[in-house]
Amino acid sequence: MKELDPLIFWYVFQEMLGTPLLWLLIVLIAGGTLAFLLLILKERTIVARRLVCAQVIGVLGGGLALVLMAKVSSSGFTDAGGPADWFLIALVFGLGAVGTTVLGYTLAGWAGCKCPKAKAKAA
Repeated sequence: MKELDPLIFWYVFQEMLGTPLLWLLIVLIAGGTLAFLLLILKERTIVARRLVCAQVIGVLGGGLALVLMAKVSSSGFTDAGGPADWFLIALVFGLGAVGTTVLGYTLAGWAGCKCPKAKAKAA
């Protein structure tokens, strides 16, 4: 295989995830990105408190992405041997964390949620 055909990625993802789950993920990615961009255009800023809350949720999303990867693949985490395997595991966790962070921030923004303020220390 001397050429990289992007269509191969489509077929591999379709075989691993199945058609319904693949389309669900595509709709989530496209819809979440569009909703995030519209929210940023509407608010004209990034709310730091909401972003920190979304990052906490993002860690859980990264873990869930690893669980999904383990369910759809024929190998487990104990089969990872080389650096490429560990890079792929880190990449799946990172993409799951970033995607969940963006979706969490977007949902909280459109719902009008505010994260609780930290209590001030009594001096």
